[in-house]
Amino acid sequence: MKHPKRFRIEDLQVPPGKHAHLARRDPDDTFGFRDADEAKPVLEKDLKRLAELQERLYAEDRQSLLVVLQGMDTSGKDGTVKHVFSGVNPGGCAVTRFKTPSLEEAEHDFLWRIHHAAPRRGEIMIFNRSHYEDVLIVRVHGLVPAEVWKRRYEQINRFERILTENGTRILKFFLHIDKHEQKRRLQDRLEDKSKRWKFSRTDLKERELWGEYRKAYEDALTKCSTPWAPWHVVPANRKWYRNLVVARTLVETLEEMDPRLPKPVPGLSGIRVR
Repeated sequence: MKHPKRFRIEDLQVPPGKHAHLARRDPDDTFGFRDADEAKPVLEKDLKRLAELQERLYAEDRQSLLVVLQGMDTSGKDGTVKHVFSGVNPGGCAVTRFKTPSLEEAEHDFLWRIHHAAPRRGEIMIFNRSHYEDVLIVRVHGLVPAEVWKRRYEQINRFERILTENGTRILKFFLHIDKHEQKRRLQDRLEDKSKRWKFSRTDLKERELWGEYRKAYEDALTKCSTPWAPWHVVPANRKWYRNLVVARTLVETLEEMDPRLPKPVPGLSGIRVR
């Protein structure tokens, strides 16, 4: 599939074993696309192809795809789900959000509820936030001792390898915005009455911890970008480009997975519906 500009998914990946270096990744980058109008036909083509591939994945009922969305507050996780997955069959696609663990969840290891939500065969499951919160928010807010959350990087890597060895591909996206863009989006929520419900005073408290979150994210991306589940750092200051990157990566991944429609039951050619 040809595109009007150079567009390599590998350029967005954190190479396994290498430092993520978020400061070297420009959240304003669009890799040659000038604006949303130029990107629109490419995105539309990818969304159509995504719907076709997802239907094949669902019908095949053999493989599955896990999509992990992480990012600072206002980075666009909900918007990504809304715009990229709008055309897929909801029977084969679901979204899970992970908030404060319930009493039952808190009685198990931190991955128990995550494994329970992993995609079924034939399904695309989207994690809007994920198991990575257990090396992010718990670290920044000191909810568990350092010796506990530091062990979790390797536990996450082993868990993700188990999923991939059992037929689940994993795509992990860090939606990369800068602090100025977050300020603009938070202010927009305050000024736009239709968006004000999204705003919380806790957003301002979390914003004060930007540096701590940035460090926590950088460590997570560095330590948990593996050959079987690499992290993709998506320049997300421009929402249209964020959508383009995620859609293109999904299409390329599903094409590699190459799901096949099941063969029809023999003897159908002579049947006539009356």
